[in-house]
Amino acid sequence: MPTIRIPTPLRPFTGGATEAAIAGTTVAEAMRDLTAQHPQLQQHLYGSDGELRAFVNIFLDSEDVRHLQGTATPLPASARLRIVPSVAGGTKMQTSSVHRKTAG
Repeated sequence: MPTIRIPTPLRPFTGGATEAAIAGTTVAEAMRDLTAQHPQLQQHLYGSDGELRAFVNIFLDSEDVRHLQGTATPLPASARLRIVPSVAGGTKMQTSSVHRKTAG
């Protein structure tokens, strides 16, 4: 049976589970099963249009499924999926104070 690794930020929505056994022969079926098991994940993984959110990356072993067949990617029984949310960030730009020459 395929398994899926749950990233730390999503674990509060899986009761703390780090991994889940999932049913399905494709990534889409497996993700549907995951959200059926843990309904609170739905809003974090899918948009109102029913599509995976752009920042949700699904990997089959070390391959991003977007570079395979997307959510139609077939899953072998021993498949190990990982949800990898995109991380944004960096440093905050500091604005320097502007010195103006005043007439005096």
